[in-house]
Amino acid sequence: MVKGREREELRNNEEMNREKGVPTVVLVGRPNVGKSTLFNRLTRSRQALVADVPGVTRDRLYGMGQGAGRPYLVVDTAGFDPSARGGIEAEMARQAELAIGEADVVLFLVDGRAGLTPHDEMIATYLRARGVPVRVVVNKSEGRERSLAVAEFFALGFGEPLAISASHGDGVREMIHEVLAPFPKGEKKEEEAREGVRVAVIGRPNVGKSTLINALIGEERLIAFDQPGTTRDAVEVPFAFEGRSYVLVDTAGVRRKSRVEEGVERFSVIKALQAVQEAHVAVLVLDATGSVAEQDAHLAGFAVEEGRATVVAVNKWDAVGTYERARFREQLRERLGFLGFARFCFVSAREQMGLRQLMSAVDEAYAAATARLPTPQVTRVLRELVRRQPPPRHGLFRPKPRYAHQGGVNPPVVVVHGNGLEHLPRSYVRYLEHGFVEAFGLRGTPLRVELRSQKNPYAERE
Repeated sequence: MVKGREREELRNNEEMNREKGVPTVVLVGRPNVGKSTLFNRLTRSRQALVADVPGVTRDRLYGMGQGAGRPYLVVDTAGFDPSARGGIEAEMARQAELAIGEADVVLFLVDGRAGLTPHDEMIATYLRARGVPVRVVVNKSEGRERSLAVAEFFALGFGEPLAISASHGDGVREMIHEVLAPFPKGEKKEEEAREGVRVAVIGRPNVGKSTLINALIGEERLIAFDQPGTTRDAVEVPFAFEGRSYVLVDTAGVRRKSRVEEGVERFSVIKALQAVQEAHVAVLVLDATGSVAEQDAHLAGFAVEEGRATVVAVNKWDAVGTYERARFREQLRERLGFLGFARFCFVSAREQMGLRQLMSAVDEAYAAATARLPTPQVTRVLRELVRRQPPPRHGLFRPKPRYAHQGGVNPPVVVVHGNGLEHLPRSYVRYLEHGFVEAFGLRGTPLRVELRSQKNPYAERE
């Protein structure tokens, strides 16, 4: 369990950035004013999900700013309604309030096309009460005279507004340079701020992915709500555990294709799968109070096809009895048998049970996925496997694997050279894969074998 001194030292990545001279810039505003578009522009990424629909962003989304001549942290927030009192809107507002509390400066985005609204004035009242530095940024100002675009927003009382177009990039560079001018330049490099083992947390909706991440980092960074589809973005959370850096990526729950609605949810699923492709380790979260569904097997299969090291976290293990546990273990064997290389961890995110075991499994899987295999040892293992079980004949001839070497990492790739290897059946290739995994103790990652046959110089002679 993550607690005590470790949690106090590591729970706030933003505080560590501030101590190292990295200012935190928080984007705040009502829904659909272009906060996520500006976030993507500042971070030069597509990390934030953007759609012409209010309420797409729900959690705080963190990224390192790019191109201002210095590092800075950017935080995207949900559409902010300070008057929200219940439901998901209240949780979204609370996330925005937490982000404002972390800010060195708040960029208060307003819509230059829609003009000043009562909602904008309500947010301004809240920000004045908090006493944080605020700059008003008038988005969607393209095609308008600057003085006219910003005129009515002087009434908010935060000084001269800055006119930009987040979608076109107009004025964005000048805006961020002016906003960051009061802060001393730190020495922390952008690349260092993004380093760490990338861990994609995947699973069906409402299995506890966000709750698990909150338990690991020791704070309620992500909205955990008893409603499927709460998470929509793939949210990156920098995190340190026992002196090692990670980036936890919370993803949207992935349902069966027939149940996925058009629009925002479909894009959310795409981003969840992209998070797996970009991760070092995928953590598949299952719900012990339910069953191992077909969609769980599809998600696990996708991770294996992408060659991702995989850990299975069976959540809510404290909520089921002995009979249900035995039944669930049997389902794991039946439906996820192809994950024989993976470690299964039985945890409770709500009770913070089994978290240390889970992180140990993540470390083990990452180490296996990035292991370096010496060529002489790889060849010796190949020859021993062939001696133990020779390849089946193909016609009059038997394929002859001769030597092997490592061809890549994450996943580990072993390249086998020899004669007639194109005739090796798939079952024998799987035998070689399992043999290499066992010989090198690669727990937690799939391994791939590539076959390269030497050309027969006499094949074209009559």
